[in-house]
Amino acid sequence: MSLFKQGRYSGYLRPISYLIDLSIVNGFAVFYFFKNIDPVIFVGFASLSWIILSVYSNFYEVYRYTREVKILSFILTQLVLFTLIIFAFSGYYHEQNIYPITIFNYSVAVFLSISFFKFAIYYLLQKYRVSFGGNYRRTVIFGANKKTLALEQFFNKNPEYGYIHTKTFSFKERKLINLNECFRFIKEEQIDEIYCSISELTNLQISEIVDFADNNLKILKFLPDNKEIYSKKLKYEYYDYIPILSLRNIALEDSLNTVIKRTFDILFSSFIIIFVLSWLTPIIAIFIKLESKGPVFFKQSRNGFNFKEFDCYKFRSMTPNQDAHLYQATRGDQRITKIGRFIRKTSIDELPQFFNVLFGDMSVVGPRPHMVSHTNIYAKKIDKFMVRHFVKPGITGLAQISGYRGEIETDKDIIGRVKYDIFYIENWSLLLDLKIITRTFLSAIKGDDKAY
Repeated sequence: MSLFKQGRYSGYLRPISYLIDLSIVNGFAVFYFFKNIDPVIFVGFASLSWIILSVYSNFYEVYRYTREVKILSFILTQLVLFTLIIFAFSGYYHEQNIYPITIFNYSVAVFLSISFFKFAIYYLLQKYRVSFGGNYRRTVIFGANKKTLALEQFFNKNPEYGYIHTKTFSFKERKLINLNECFRFIKEEQIDEIYCSISELTNLQISEIVDFADNNLKILKFLPDNKEIYSKKLKYEYYDYIPILSLRNIALEDSLNTVIKRTFDILFSSFIIIFVLSWLTPIIAIFIKLESKGPVFFKQSRNGFNFKEFDCYKFRSMTPNQDAHLYQATRGDQRITKIGRFIRKTSIDELPQFFNVLFGDMSVVGPRPHMVSHTNIYAKKIDKFMVRHFVKPGITGLAQISGYRGEIETDKDIIGRVKYDIFYIENWSLLLDLKIITRTFLSAIKGDDKAY
């Protein structure tokens, strides 16, 4: 096994690229502009403009299969638009006497430097994959035809892209292909991505493969043909000249989105810990201790991102009991103390989880984590339950503000929760997080009927 990381995506690459490019943009400005203008104003304006442009022009949407011509196209588009913005800046600050030739020289210098570093990273990653076997993904293909053969050849002849193709399953050799054998192979060989030729599969087989991929955290992609797959929006990509469809587009797999969400989590959790928990914890601790013996905090193992277990913290709201890790609180539960009933009704018992957020096990907003015992049950019983683990769990979530908080009384409750969680995963935005936080706060003030 390689000593190097081989995760689904490299989360640090895009933030590093941003850092390098912004350093170039502002570094060259030292030589060209800072004698004439306020450096703080320019750095702020240029950095913000660069980031906004890059988001809307998809400047950093460069993947292992992106061709050099496409990268060059991204660079040219970004630099032309950025140069126009700098001209607009110089027109607004016309009293600074920034001449067009200076802007032109600055843009050329930035263009050449960014091109150098962008291609350097691109080729170094390819060299790293070929020479050291790192940053790779293991693949299988379902269906054997001209298109899948072309994809298989692409994987085998281009090791620099970081794909290790393990097997192509031909569905023509047997009329009744045993998908369970395929699934067992995928698990045993630790396959990362599954590619399916739609023309080779029946609708029933597609459904089984989709369910398997969702429930086992496997990336599923399709080679499209004229057969209709699903009515949902699919992500369309090219590997060389081969079109590929991704079934599930997870917004937080984008490194920039991950950085934005993590930054917000750190700032928000730090604020709550410093300005709320610092004085509220001693008060709650006194009431808990006065009413019953036992610790102030309650620790419970739960499943988080990529199904990993972590210790989730809460203010203790029950008398110590052996069933705490097995059974949820129910309406009129005799285990709940008087102070426990109050802090559960107002969601104060959840506040210590902001330490989980700060430590990186949780996010402020995301699918609520379940007890390990319940997760094992629902993973087998509820279809697509495992999709929730593609992102970090949250203190609150879209399902919780949509009526699916608290005790799971019937399968309908957990099915509804999963539906909202998947919608959140596929449609994440910082604005959506803020909306969920606001509605959670208002619900805590009013008191939720299902908070018991």
